[in-house]
Amino acid sequence: MSSSPSTDLRSPTGYRRSAGSPRGEARKRELLERVTDEIAANGLVDFSLRRAARAAGTTHKVLLYHFDGVEDLLAQAMVEIRQRRIEAAIRAVNAQGGSLAERVRAIWPVLVSRDTWIHDQAIGLMMYDPDRYGELGRGSSQQYLPVLVGLCPDPWTEARKHEVAEMIMATLRGFVVDRLASGEESGIEAGFRALGRALDREERADQEGA
Repeated sequence: MSSSPSTDLRSPTGYRRSAGSPRGEARKRELLERVTDEIAANGLVDFSLRRAARAAGTTHKVLLYHFDGVEDLLAQAMVEIRQRRIEAAIRAVNAQGGSLAERVRAIWPVLVSRDTWIHDQAIGLMMYDPDRYGELGRGSSQQYLPVLVGLCPDPWTEARKHEVAEMIMATLRGFVVDRLASGEESGIEAGFRALGRALDREERADQEGA
């Protein structure tokens, strides 16, 4: 007689965890939200499992039951922080309307809002230790790119949407780094004017070809 498969699994950290139980997932979500709020308030520097446990009101063993170590927890918290930012960007874009260039421009105040210092720290960590923190950058691209693709005109091919979205994302990332390095806005404003002209040309190409 064969036994039914167990839903009790071991995480890479060696702690046993329940696979996908509603109660376990709800508890994991609660812990993640608490840790995310703590990072949003205090930043990424010196983040540790001990600090996360204090923020979540639990022990490091409980966190290791739900997450695959401190870097997995940090990565998931950053996904949450970026998602909050993306939702704010979508609201700004929907309120703006207009051309592609105008909608992209509406995102910028969100990118430099009060929580931007957390993302500045993430950029610094990625540059300082890309082997350890490089996934933070790759995760950022995976989250933001679909939003930028969604800003492109519906008639465009998927390949063209992705091409333009990649250009927008790389340009905005460059603006963020320039702002962090120089603390000045004049060069960024000039860059936005040039980006706007490029995006306007992309949209006009459709009208001229019609």
